[in-house]
Amino acid sequence: MNLKKLLTSAVLSISLCQSAFAAPVEIDKVIGIVNQGVILKSEVDTIVNRVKKQAEEQSQELPKDETLRVQAVERLVNQTLMMQMAERMGLEISDSQLDQTLASMAKEQGGSIADLRRTIEGSGESFQAYREEIRKEITTQQVMRANVDRRVYVSEQEVDNLLKIMESQGQNAEEYDIGHILIDIPSDASADEIASAKTRADKVIELLNDEQEFKRIAISSSSGSQALEGGQLGWMGINEMPSLFAEAVKGKKQGAIIGPLRSGAGFHIIKVQDVRGRQVVETTETRSRHILIKPSIILSEEKARSMLAGFVKDLRADKADFAKLAKEYSEDPGSALKGGEYDWADPTSYVPAFRDTLLSLKQNEISEPFRSQFGWHIVQLLDTRVADKTEQAKRNRAHGMLFNRKFKEESFNWQQEMREQAHVEIFPIDE
Repeated sequence: MNLKKLLTSAVLSISLCQSAFAAPVEIDKVIGIVNQGVILKSEVDTIVNRVKKQAEEQSQELPKDETLRVQAVERLVNQTLMMQMAERMGLEISDSQLDQTLASMAKEQGGSIADLRRTIEGSGESFQAYREEIRKEITTQQVMRANVDRRVYVSEQEVDNLLKIMESQGQNAEEYDIGHILIDIPSDASADEIASAKTRADKVIELLNDEQEFKRIAISSSSGSQALEGGQLGWMGINEMPSLFAEAVKGKKQGAIIGPLRSGAGFHIIKVQDVRGRQVVETTETRSRHILIKPSIILSEEKARSMLAGFVKDLRADKADFAKLAKEYSEDPGSALKGGEYDWADPTSYVPAFRDTLLSLKQNEISEPFRSQFGWHIVQLLDTRVADKTEQAKRNRAHGMLFNRKFKEESFNWQQEMREQAHVEIFPIDE
């Protein structure tokens, strides 16, 4: 961000060393202003080239480069706005947190960070640039979570109602692999603009009914957050979908094209790409306890980590009591007063860093300090069990479904509000 703020002209150039009269050489070009920040042509090119390379590997046809650039610019505008929000919030992702995330990503692929680095560099990309992209992704996720979570409220009555619906569905509950295209409408749109958007939505449906490739149409036409991924929302149950989609999708067969569905954001078009039955299986649950320390202006990352490392040393030497330490020091309001304890839960319900650390422990083992999006933790695995879905687990699941549905709806609303309040100028890209 600091480098971007130094760019004060649309085109930066340098003179060739060989001659004082040589023509200037273009280094980069500012193609957009987002509040006090800028978007560079090189950033757009990087995204476009990455999408084209992925499409080539998957033998997927893409729209014209001009369309890809429009989508890339939109993504960079939203990313820039969220990074600016992170700066105002004082949110920074430390190198240690970033390395932990990269290690988890590498582990999921059966390798180490060194293996991941070789893969990235083997594809022609800079590993340092890749690291910074991951840092931005983590940052924007945390900004989104911090700003949208507080806008979401799930009542006990809503949970009760959903539990009744789930019970009536029994074993026949289904999940749908959803593709999504949004033809957006400005919040202050005129009647003509709304009519124009509806015409474009109808044209998209016509193309899809003619068996045009959904991903290509989504990249070309969608204003949704997953446009550059071909509009892929992935697998979800009826109760996890935004309310607008749920009734329209329920009972539809594979290949169904649905829409246009009107919302405040615009016209939505959905494709049911696949359908599968939801399987009910036994789950391994864990009981654990943890201590959370949140870094701050007063307490540095390293101080928080070393503080927990000291706790671990004392606990392993039986010089301290876990529950007392948790009550005194833990900054997790949901567990601190209970000595840091979490009741029986499916470990997959925790954030990845917490889940992976917990599952690596033996009974009564205490972890080394580790970083999650919430701060620095230590965790102790108290016990494990294999259990059927309990009533509490069902209730937790119902709450999670409702929360996820509302989170998807509110996250779009929040991003739209942030965009409307920002100063954004986009300049033409001359090839």
